Amino acid sequence: MRQVTLEELLEAGCHFGHQVTRSNPKARDFIYEVRDNIHIIDLAKTKEGLEEAAAFVKDLASKNGKLLVIGTKRQAKGIVEEEVKKSPDIFYVTNHWVGGLLTNFSEVSKNFEKLKTFTENLKNEELKSKYTKKEIGQWFKEKQKLESIYGGVAEIKDKPDAIFVIDSHLENLAIREAKRMGVATVAMVDTNADPNIVDYPIPANDDAVGSIKLIVSYIVDAWVEGRKPEERAKETKEIKVSNEKNKEKSTKKTRASVKNNALKEKKEEENVKRKPRTT
Repeated sequence: MRQVTLEELLEAGCHFGHQVTRSNPKARDFIYEVRDNIHIIDLAKTKEGLEEAAAFVKDLASKNGKLLVIGTKRQAKGIVEEEVKKSPDIFYVTNHWVGGLLTNFSEVSKNFEKLKTFTENLKNEELKSKYTKKEIGQWFKEKQKLESIYGGVAEIKDKPDAIFVIDSHLENLAIREAKRMGVATVAMVDTNADPNIVDYPIPANDDAVGSIKLIVSYIVDAWVEGRKPEERAKETKEIKVSNEKNKEKSTKKTRASVKNNALKEKKEEENVKRKPRTT
């Protein structure tokens, strides 16, 4: 996993906090100074928090864990949707957090089934022929609505092992649900938020696009890197299975060849026996 530099964090604008009047007293440990009534975040603490969080995420990925990324604010939505494409097994929420997604999963997950049903019905031409265009249009609207809310989590079968949140202050409900359910929390924590409620806080500007992009990309890359040993193991297993199949085919071919040769020799012997003797 590559080392992030203080220069990168500075260029991305990770050091800009909120106005002094909006600060959370519990965030003072990672504040470097006040400049023009704005808190400046200590980038050494940002680097430390980011690398610690990335190490945790990488380890979780290597253990086949489940990660849910939450970024519903306008600046984060597009970045999250783009970054998670690097690994199709990352779940995400970018519209708005649905209360109970973690604490009442069995009930909320019923909407996943509804989404699946609408999707399948809209592909079934025979079924659609039995309904009016208005009814089918309603199915489409319902599918779009459910997809916008649950599209990034529709395939999740159980609660995640960890959540990664962009803006812990905004997504306070998700953080509290995670804590209640024993789900590990990783989050970008600005100067207006309490870092103590997060397991792996990353003190950083959670409003600037550059800051969000750098940190989300770093965390997702750590996840991808953690998945690589699993992918190599899978490839090794596939190669082993393929070699065994080829070996089995080769053995069968050899046996068949031996059998054919034996039959040929036997046939030649019989022909010799049948051949009349000359006097």
